Amino acid sequence: MTTKIYCINKILILLLASITFFTFNNTVLAKSMQVKVYELEKNNIKKSIGTIKIEENAYGLVFTPNLSTLPEGLHGFHIHENPSCDTKDGIIGGGAGGHYDPNHTYKHLGPYNMNGHFGDLPVLYVDDKGNSTMSVLAPRIKKLSEITGHSLIIHIGGDNQSDKPLPLGGGGARLACGIIEE
Repeated sequence: MTTKIYCINKILILLLASITFFTFNNTVLAKSMQVKVYELEKNNIKKSIGTIKIEENAYGLVFTPNLSTLPEGLHGFHIHENPSCDTKDGIIGGGAGGHYDPNHTYKHLGPYNMNGHFGDLPVLYVDDKGNSTMSVLAPRIKKLSEITGHSLIIHIGGDNQSDKPLPLGGGGARLACGIIEE
């Protein structure tokens, strides 16, 4: 009887140790980074509005904003080609370039369609107080290394995840930007 209890206790200890290890391993080893986000203004003036945490997850990258002072509603949200938030050719935030499209699809089809821009992300929701804290998942992007060296852009207005009736989801001008650095 004592041997059975000893064996059961040993099995329970090993089971608990395994559960603890795998839980700890997944929590601690999940890679993440913080991106500082700035409201874009004329003359390359940038006002800090918060951060976006980007974290690797088994289902893709999770983007968790902690932003304030944004206009209420839905906003287009994308990874752009270049690590710049500067004005270029008279376009505020134009230094970021276009939507990140390494496969040269030239199509804005949203974050769930494999045939569109790799940098298409779900829209960001901003509450009536100007805060954005709701996480979004980018299921096509699995590793931080796939987007490091690019920029995040938040657009004025929503995004219908299509090129019709207006190109690039019909969103407006570039409102805020952050550089995705290591």
